[in-house]
Amino acid sequence: MTPGSDVAAAPVAPAAVLGRARLSVVVFTAGAATLATEIAASRLLAPYFGSSTIVWANIIGLILLYLSIGYWLGGRVADRRPEPRLLGWIILVAALAVAATPFIARPILDLAVEGLGAVVGSFFAALALFAIPITLLGMVAPFAIRLALGDVQEAGTVAGQLYAISTIGSIVGTFLSAIVTIPLAGTQRTMLGSAALLVLAAALLLGLRWQLLTLGVAALLLVPAGTIKASAGLLYETESSYQYIQIVERSDGSRALKLNEGVAVHSVWHEDSVLTGGVWDTFLLVPPLLDRPVERMLVIGNAGGTVARAFGELYPGIEIDGVEIDPEVSDAARRYMGLEDNPRLNVITADGRPYLELSDETYDIIVVDAYHQPYIPFYLATREFFESAREHLRPGGVIALNVAGVPGDERLSEAIGSTLLAEFPQAWRWQPLRFNELMLGFTEPVGRDQLVERVQNAPTPVDSLVPLFQGGLEPVEPTERPLTDDRAPVEWLTDRMIIDFVSRGGELDEDYLPTRP
Repeated sequence: MTPGSDVAAAPVAPAAVLGRARLSVVVFTAGAATLATEIAASRLLAPYFGSSTIVWANIIGLILLYLSIGYWLGGRVADRRPEPRLLGWIILVAALAVAATPFIARPILDLAVEGLGAVVGSFFAALALFAIPITLLGMVAPFAIRLALGDVQEAGTVAGQLYAISTIGSIVGTFLSAIVTIPLAGTQRTMLGSAALLVLAAALLLGLRWQLLTLGVAALLLVPAGTIKASAGLLYETESSYQYIQIVERSDGSRALKLNEGVAVHSVWHEDSVLTGGVWDTFLLVPPLLDRPVERMLVIGNAGGTVARAFGELYPGIEIDGVEIDPEVSDAARRYMGLEDNPRLNVITADGRPYLELSDETYDIIVVDAYHQPYIPFYLATREFFESAREHLRPGGVIALNVAGVPGDERLSEAIGSTLLAEFPQAWRWQPLRFNELMLGFTEPVGRDQLVERVQNAPTPVDSLVPLFQGGLEPVEPTERPLTDDRAPVEWLTDRMIIDFVSRGGELDEDYLPTRP
């Protein structure tokens, strides 16, 4: 070759060239499996860490990191050994890693969740579970491009075509897993199905005899998913479009609704009493504070109907709208927690805030007890939400919120309280439990002496809470910048709160009020 010749025209060795149709199938399958695995990763981590924006940021950020490393490694390895069988082995190992993930996840996630908040725990969990399969899948596209090149003059065209096919595969994998396979077959079978398709793609490069392994991996689809998180006394378990749901029977005969990570209890049912000894009982002190008959109330975050059940019995004149976003939670509560036995309750399947925005109804009391543990949804803690809530309250009405906290850390409650005061003329706080605080926002100012006097009219079954309320009621002070739809770092505040508490040697457990032993 003369010095002036066009170096870009040099041909690639024919032995390195593979049929583009076959490679198109390979990169399409790898792209689909990558995104299906990412969607499944969010479902796998949700029972332990929730599905907040921080958890999603960890998943997406690490997936992108693994893909970047894979792209770099794939290009280097392909230049040194442009062999179809090597690419086949890379895909095969990735497939086996994906297939193993749902079976090895539980001990890893159990270890990660102990003593860690969602930020740290989800980071290390994603680091441990998905580094190998996603990095290997990232190697596929650059390796396939190297195998498909017959002439470097076609490099741009070949790279563009294969990356486009890979991206289309990613789109298919995203929507197919999120909309079809996870709701219908579950997370485990979605990952096993992706693994089987990857083995099928690897066999296109390794030879037909490897199709037997495809059948072997596909046979794992018959393995029962089992319990998502083992719980003593498990009565019912399912995976809905929103979360993992468990109904557990406890040693005292009560039943508890657990969602996602399973640490917190979202609803409690006792056969012989509507009182629980938990934070739900504190809402029963709210109606007397209005000093007038209460006709209608709204519960945002109805869950298993614990609050509504107690109100239906102790305040039989109240009509209750209970908003619950997940219909499968309501179905489970009907089967195991007596939700249908409350004639005062109208269950509404909707997201709380959109329901409020679209509704023309007005209420005397709005109860907010919606948690995607350990977080209150940020859009239920902003100035815009409280403005909407105020507009749906009748004159003299009140909004009552359950705000989670830990001893010695009031950052979250101060932020929410300051936001409440931005829209309500007066707000009060009461912390009856170590990890829960009741926050009240009134549409019209009312003095502390008046509230202390009015609460004495509470129903007899919650008499024991009255002195606790009278002694612990404090005014909310505007100490923080109000949260808004644009800026509401609820997850960040919650994670810092939990991590700091655990680092001081604290343990998260259940609190009990004197209404039950």
